Amino acid sequence: MIKEKLFLQYLKWQARPSRIRRHLEEKGLVGRNNCREINPKAVKAGAVQMRLTLCSSPLEYVDLMSRWAEEAAEAGVQLLAFPENNSFHMLGLLPGFGEQGSGAAAGEVGDGGGEDGAKKGTEPSLPLAQVFRFVGPVFNAVVHQTFSYLAGKFGMYIMAGSFLHPQGERVTNRSLLFGPRGELVGFQDKVHLMPMEYAGGLAEGESLEVFATPLGKLAMPVCMDASYFETFRILRGAGADIVMIPIFNPEPYNFWLALRGIWPRVQESLVYGMRSAMVGEAMGFTITGRAGIFAPLELSPGGDGVLAELEDPQGEGLATAALDLQALKRLRAEHPYLEDRNPALMKRYFPGIYEAVKR
Repeated sequence: MIKEKLFLQYLKWQARPSRIRRHLEEKGLVGRNNCREINPKAVKAGAVQMRLTLCSSPLEYVDLMSRWAEEAAEAGVQLLAFPENNSFHMLGLLPGFGEQGSGAAAGEVGDGGGEDGAKKGTEPSLPLAQVFRFVGPVFNAVVHQTFSYLAGKFGMYIMAGSFLHPQGERVTNRSLLFGPRGELVGFQDKVHLMPMEYAGGLAEGESLEVFATPLGKLAMPVCMDASYFETFRILRGAGADIVMIPIFNPEPYNFWLALRGIWPRVQESLVYGMRSAMVGEAMGFTITGRAGIFAPLELSPGGDGVLAELEDPQGEGLATAALDLQALKRLRAEHPYLEDRNPALMKRYFPGIYEAVKR
């Protein structure tokens, strides 16, 4: 216990706020105000596809996030989305993790030993929840300070990705949204967990949130949440215009498997969709995904629902596109069938169905 306490104090010293702030200021980032003028016919959106690399210091993490935010800011992005599990880079700060992270560490520190481990019901020897109850407060302090600074410096909205968030005994997978003054606009806990997340001791979120901003009404459910039409139906009912999905898929890329996510949800719900992706070979996983920006078929130039999408599911890059919120509003008003609802039927059947599933 003494060693653990000493190590935690060392981590806190490495990640002390004054050090992070000074490092950010010394980078000499050119300030911008990308949200000073907002054209509802052309909101500039960007989705990051980045490799999971283990950082040896909190400052290395700050540099990594700053590079992507600066690139997006220079491209005029007003709404930027980072991937799921966007503090896993800092697991490289843990002793020995860099050497183990490409193999056995997936079972020891990861979330269930990968897909096969999850199917077999194997339990990790050191579950994610336990790890992040210990280091989460330190990692997340770095996250908050970094993204608050970057959002304020570039005058844009940043969905920073998702992070394992300890609160008492519960550890949730929480996405964060920062505004152009550096303020925390809100958060969203992942409500649909994967089997290996359950095995890692994570807890489900209990609500879905929509945030009113000058860029439209924003939502940011996490990864697996996009596999279920109910998520987007609820968010659309709450007024969402743009839904951001950060993903971390620990599996080889399969186009048809990936199709279960954001693309059909956008078509069903008449919203714009943004998918940010973590990729790479790390922690015993092959992590794949294609960052992209999606629209209802009628609002995409190619008629395919895709405004921008990266080609390489294991490469890095920034997908950008302009979102026309006025055209979205017209489409919703004029669409021949997708805005049809039968509230009486839903009220009669849905509560009983979901209560039965819960039991």
